[in-house]
Amino acid sequence: MSDDGSGRRRPFDRWRLVSPTGAEVVSLRQLSKRERLRVTAPTIFTIINMMSGLSSVLLAFRGEFTLAAILIAVSIIMDIADGGVARLVGATSPFGLQMDSLADLIAFGFAPAILVHTWALPDYPVLSWLAAFFWLGCAAFRLARFNVTVDPTADKRYFVGLPSPAAAAVVMATIFALNQPDAGGYDTSLVVPILVSVVPAVLMVTSIRFRSFRNLLAPSSQGAWVVTGLIAVAVVVGLVLIPGLTGLVLAYGYILQAPLGVLTAPVRERLFGSDAVAPRRHRLPSVFLPDTDTGDEPS
Repeated sequence: MSDDGSGRRRPFDRWRLVSPTGAEVVSLRQLSKRERLRVTAPTIFTIINMMSGLSSVLLAFRGEFTLAAILIAVSIIMDIADGGVARLVGATSPFGLQMDSLADLIAFGFAPAILVHTWALPDYPVLSWLAAFFWLGCAAFRLARFNVTVDPTADKRYFVGLPSPAAAAVVMATIFALNQPDAGGYDTSLVVPILVSVVPAVLMVTSIRFRSFRNLLAPSSQGAWVVTGLIAVAVVVGLVLIPGLTGLVLAYGYILQAPLGVLTAPVRERLFGSDAVAPRRHRLPSVFLPDTDTGDEPS
């Protein structure tokens, strides 16, 4: 048993991590404080993302819909941060990918589904239950499909299907805007609730491509840094002065950029070249594996 230099045994010093495959496992105790922070930093943001999603669910059941929507916004920020930090410090891993997806299912699948159930369709118990389940199922499908179709050679400028954080942002922005004191009541007919709870869910499972705007989140030149900074300042100012309208513009604007991109693709390709439009989409390989066992079934 080793000690910390003062003659005292370190906690858990007799425990060792063993890999089932025989691969060498490096314990966090063997790393320096700087290395520990580097490899655990993305997970910290992921955990905050998950906590915000769960807190949003609890607040939704208490009728605190505005606070629940704000916590979904916090989850979106944390989701962007954990991926950015992981790439920045070089701490991406299959474990981190699965952990992030599980957190996203809570924050952008379960939490918006509960808000759909408690806020969007409270006067229609059966319909609200079905809509909540439909949202959760679509979010789970979207996240699972992303996990099994990660392609290092794919064009990182686009997502296949509406990302779950963007779908949750539609619910979040709508609730936040309509729950402001000066917003007044909203039409309790089925038009607004159905649009908010069903359309983003359907877009998550489609193969429509949405821009990732990764060049804004990870600028690679001084000019790109300036553009990112100006956009960030504009968003912050908008959220401070007119948060409801700013949220609606960001959430609904992101959804509209997909059909607008399709409509303007011929013009953009003619003016700016082929790099200005999405490349031709190839059919993804099936996630269902064929049964290769040709032997007889045991009797």
